[in-house]
Amino acid sequence: MSHFYYFCAQNYLYKYMDIAIENHPFEPFVPINAKILMLGTFPPKAEKWSMNFFYPNWINDMWRIMGIVFYDDPQHFVKANEKAFNLEMIKQFLCQTGIALFDTAQRVRRLKDNASDKFLDIVERVDLEGILTAHPTITAVVTTGEKAATVVAEITGSELPKMGESCMVEFCGKMLTHYRMPSSSRAYPMNIRKKAEFYRSMLAKNDIHL
Repeated sequence: MSHFYYFCAQNYLYKYMDIAIENHPFEPFVPINAKILMLGTFPPKAEKWSMNFFYPNWINDMWRIMGIVFYDDPQHFVKANEKAFNLEMIKQFLCQTGIALFDTAQRVRRLKDNASDKFLDIVERVDLEGILTAHPTITAVVTTGEKAATVVAEITGSELPKMGESCMVEFCGKMLTHYRMPSSSRAYPMNIRKKAEFYRSMLAKNDIHL
């Protein structure tokens, strides 16, 4: 049986070793007053972007969710008459609320030509300890999907929270709360306003407000 698994591992390496490794295109966005760090998995390919920032895909609903939570308007961060988000408005909002952003993967291979987390091979994970050490005001990590939550659980040695729940873990010399939120991808089967309620609850618990 061990020879079988060795063969499978070798076959996997030969099949995927020639796939290019992608580096994360963005630096962590961390306001000086950051309270929480939201982590997805990795951005989609550049041709899917509507802006050069996190959650750039026009059909990803993260910024619509935030619009619902804070303004009761899913179009609040959408540019008028454009299929694009208002980057300057988003950055101002993040600085005002103390929300930091990055992803759980620093370098990846795309095993299929799409943005699905299922087909992302994480080559290098986020330096979570480095970010938290450099920004000690952050007391919670919020993962926006199952794969991101799994990576953070592995890094911190914590349990994997159920969707919509959280767990406490001692990490970087302090107690850290790990919240697992529903994915903002439309592939995740939940109504956008239901997703917004999960985010609203988490943000309120962390005193995130305008």
